[in-house]
Parts: sequence; structure tokens; C-alpha cells
Amino acid sequence: MCLASSQVSANLLAVIALENLSLRYGRKVIFDQISARINAGERIGLVGSNGAGKTTLLRILCGVEQPDAGEIIRSRWATLGYLPQDGIVHRGSSVYAEVATAFADLLALQDEWEEAQQRLSECEQGSPEAAEWLERAGELQHRLEAADPYRMQSSIEKVLFGLGFSSADLKRDCSEFSGGWQMRIALAKLLLQEPAYLLLDEPTNHLDLDSLRWLENYLQQFRGGLLLISHDRAFFGFNHAKIFALSMGRLEVYVGNYSFYEEESARRKELRLKAAQSQERELAQVERFIDRFRYKASKAAQVQSRIKALDKVERITIEEEESAVSFSFPTPARAGQVVLELQNIHKAYDDLQVLEGVGFRIERGDRIAVVGVNGAGKSTLARIMAGTEPFQSGERIVGYNVEMAHFAQHQADAMEPELTVLEQAERSAGTGFRKSIRSVLGCFLFTGDDVFKPVKVLSGGERNRLALAKMLLRPANLLILDEPTNHLDMRSKGILQQALADYEGTFVIVSHDRAFLDPVVTKVIEVGKKQARVFPGNVSEYLAKIDQDAKLSDSMARSAQSGTGLVNSAPQSDGLSAKERRQQAAALRQKLSPLRKRSEQLQGLILLKEGRVQELETAMTDPAFFKTSDAADATREHLQLKDEIEALYVEWEDCESEIAQLNEL
Repeated sequence: MCLASSQVSANLLAVIALENLSLRYGRKVIFDQISARINAGERIGLVGSNGAGKTTLLRILCGVEQPDAGEIIRSRWATLGYLPQDGIVHRGSSVYAEVATAFADLLALQDEWEEAQQRLSECEQGSPEAAEWLERAGELQHRLEAADPYRMQSSIEKVLFGLGFSSADLKRDCSEFSGGWQMRIALAKLLLQEPAYLLLDEPTNHLDLDSLRWLENYLQQFRGGLLLISHDRAFFGFNHAKIFALSMGRLEVYVGNYSFYEEESARRKELRLKAAQSQERELAQVERFIDRFRYKASKAAQVQSRIKALDKVERITIEEEESAVSFSFPTPARAGQVVLELQNIHKAYDDLQVLEGVGFRIERGDRIAVVGVNGAGKSTLARIMAGTEPFQSGERIVGYNVEMAHFAQHQADAMEPELTVLEQAERSAGTGFRKSIRSVLGCFLFTGDDVFKPVKVLSGGERNRLALAKMLLRPANLLILDEPTNHLDMRSKGILQQALADYEGTFVIVSHDRAFLDPVVTKVIEVGKKQARVFPGNVSEYLAKIDQDAKLSDSMARSAQSGTGLVNSAPQSDGLSAKERRQQAAALRQKLSPLRKRSEQLQGLILLKEGRVQELETAMTDPAFFKTSDAADATREHLQLKDEIEALYVEWEDCESEIAQLNEL
């Protein structure tokens, strides 16, 4: 039996049991006698608000921390691979060599075989020692063949490329990479080790959209169990058939995905509330009987019986709702139609060219997501838009009456550590917002004495909440947000998402969280290859368009390869010669190129005209508008634009249909 199949068989027997785990940090109860069973191959999502104990539970499962009481029982085959949120550092070897340590047993086997070969070459032919080493080398050779070492390199490259490393990166020393890339190196090693259980703590925090989609697909094929902490709902719900929910020291198990958990947890909460109310009525009735007949001798036995029964009743307690961020952005001043425009922007860091000739326009009411692989320049572009990053050439034009607020990716870490929460907020508050400081901080869970905590003692999530709270203390009609959801739990992200949905201004968000972005954005800016491209629609629609384009490119590549004989040099069944097939592929490309160009032009025209329609409709909401002399012209323009947009959509759909038909040829 090969090593891989042996591992699968062992994984089927891997079981973990949590029995009555209890843990306290001072007065705070983290776990109160929680129990659960994790069966082989189960996909489990670990949910709960920040501070509920999710990371602590993973650390206890791995033996990094110990509970105050209770135990973890693991079968001998329940091997664990744990990826922490941070603190991962690799140095002293190349990326490839570091990840190759995942195959330590195989590498050791190769070393033994090479040593046996060396010893055999040194022995006298026909001697007993030579026979002994020959037998040993044969045994090792057999084990190596069963383990299939030739697949090791391709497996390593597949995982590293999937996680965003380039061919050149594989030779670089690990110490050259930042914390997010260090996490990817550690994740690559875990995936290649194939333990019985993967325990992943926020693996999506440092992944771009492409790597995130690759990891989703990889985990779908993973044969072991999975315990995942993640605040990326799209990624989270995709992989799980069971939810462990931590709250107020309790652990509840839900058999289903995250959507099922939300519905079922609400139902359970309602049932507990009804049961508690029913119990309260019954107990009140018993207490009234006791109070009424306590001093009546003929009822003494019944009273005592009820008192004893009352003492034995296990009261149903209803937990208080956990606090969550709840806020709305202040109503901004009205900006001009064009809020911000970049023209022919060039940006480089020394010899590294990041952006080359980038230009686009942001109009009032735009809701834009910025996506792209890590290192493509998303944060650089956000800082250029915000006016905090210089550039070599080009022009940045800020529109009329624009008030901008910028949330930088590491802004939470840049706050002065010695200042208190309240002092930080006071320094950010604009005129007229001084009286609102405590209220705004309270919305972000900084209540009571929490406002006097120095920044240096705040957690990552608390710092992010404080940075977001500071944004509320200055009115803005253009928000530029770089990874605002890092360190926010799902409920807090939901509140922020709703606030953005209700926001009356314009915003640009750098993020890879599709579930967060899809309901609130209407455009996508893709940053990559030193360029920026604008797509209409949300992130899921953008990904569908990218996938469609990729299929088209693959089809064209196959056609071109077929024409040059790279796929199959034998004659094809269509009877065409190689030259004729090359001509056919060239003709296909010639037809597709203008169609794709026209499709992009039509999308731009549609967006432009829809923006003007939105501007007119906004003006029409004012009853006084129709009393002006421009009302008749504006009404005619509105109707004409509607007709033009409908015609453009028809032409665009025809164009896309023709592209699809050509793609099928």
C-alpha cells in the first residue's frame, strides 16, 4: 500500500473529543464545561464574537495552551496541522526548501537510499557486507517508489503557485518576505503535509482574491477534517457542514452551513425565551402559593414540599445579547458630479514600476471595490486617491466640494500608543462633533472606563474599531477604505456593511471579502500588471466576467496551438492543413478583437449615461425642481437617456452573444 492511501485510511479513524473543558482568564469565563466530538473528515466552522475564545480553543486542541479543567481525547491517527493568525517567521532557507520540509520523511528516505548506494559502492563485490547493503538499498528503493518522490516537486510548485508565489520567489530566502507571505509559506507546508485535521485561524486575512479562490478549491479536495476560523463569509460558508458557536462560555453545535446556523440560532434563542417565560410564570405561581399559605398550619406540608421542589428547579437563563458595532455615517455635503479623477498616473518605488498610465473617473454615488493580487498596488492606488502618496507623473483632480476620509490598512497601528481612546478621538473630531465623541465611541463598544484605556493595550480588533470611529467624527462625502474589515467579527462587519449601504456619499473599498462587498458595490477596479481596469457590477459579477474571458483565451490558445501542431501534429478530422488552421485561428482573433473592444466601449457609455440619469433623478426628487425653467429640458433629456441606455444594452448583449458564439467555434 502506498503512503498516500495509508494516510487516507488512518484519517478515517481520526477522532477528537472535547470533554468538559473549562477556562477562565481572571473573572472572565472563556469555557464553562464545554464538550463536543470532531469526527474524521468533518468540516467545521468556528464562530463567535471577538474574545469568545475561538483562537484559544484551537490552541488548546494543539496543546499550545491548557484548560483549567477537562481534557482533549485524540485517537492516535488524529494528527493536527495548526496555522496561527500571526507570529510565523521563516528564515535561513529558500521558500522551496522550507516548504519541502513538509516531506521530511520522504527526504530522510532519499538520504538513507543515497547513503546505502554510497556504502555499496565502497564494498568489495560479492562480500557479505555488499550483500547486506544491496538488500538495504533494494528495500529503500521499494519504499521510495511506493512514496512516488517524483511528484514532490510538482506538488510543491502547485501549492506555492496557487498561493501567489512566482517561479522567482521559490529561490528567494524566506526572510525577504513580509508577515502575510510568511503565513502563506506556513500554509503551503500544512497543505502538503496532509494531516488528519487542518486547524486554520483566519487564513484569509493575508490572501488576495485569486489565492483565496484557489484555496477554496484546494480545501474542497482535502480528504481530512477542517476546523476554520474566518470572518470571510463567502469563503466560510463554502467549506462547512457543521458550525461550532462559542458565546458566553458555552459551545453549541449546528449541523449545517453558516446560513443554517444564523436561522437555527435565532430559532433556538426564541424557544429558550419562550421556555424561560413559561418557567417564570410557573415559578411565580408556586411562590404565590408559598407566600399565601406559609403560616397556615394545615398547608405546612404542602408549602415545605413546594419550597424543596423550588430549590431543585434548574432555572432557564437567557444570556444577554452580545454587543455589536451599531452606527451610521453622518449625512455628507453634496459633492460635484465628478468626485475624483486620475489621469495617466505613473508610480514607481526606485526601479520597481507599480502603476503605469493609470486613469479613471469616480463619480458621485459610485460604490467601488478595488481588487487584485497582493503586491499589485491596491493600497498604493488607494493612497494616491487619498492624496497621501506622491507619484512621478500624471494628474489627480479632486472634484467640487469633496470632503475625503481615508482609512489606511495599517492606520490602526499608527496611532499614538500612550494616548487614551478618548484622547485619540478628541484629536480627530471636527468642529461641531465634540459633543458626539462619547456617543460615537459607545457605538464602537468603548463604554464606561474603556475610553480611558491607552491605545497600547488595545487588541487589533479594538484598534480597528477606534480607527473607524475616528472617521465618523469628521463629515465626508468620499470614503477611501483600505481593508476596513480586518479584525472585525461577522456581526460587526454586517453592521458596517449596512452603514455603507445606507451611506449617501461615494466610497472606494480595497478588500477581498466578497460576501461583504457584493451587496454594497456597483463597480470593480482591478489592479494588475501596472494597470487599472474598471468593470460594472459587484465582485461576483466581475469574477464571472474574468472566468468567461479566461475560457475565451484558452479556446483561442487551443485553436492557435492546434494550428501550429503543438496540440496534435496529426491531420485533423476537418481536413484542414496546418497553414489553413493557423489562418482560421488568426481570422477568429481578428473577429474577436473589435467585438471585445466594442463591448468595453458600450459598458463605459452605459455607466456614463446611467450616472447622468441618476443625477437627473436626484434633482427631480425636489418638488421645487419642476418650477424651474430647466425642468422641461431635463425631463426630455431623462427620457432620451433612458431610450439610449436601453439601445446600448441591446447592442452590448448582441456583442457578448456574438463573442460567445465565436468562442464555441
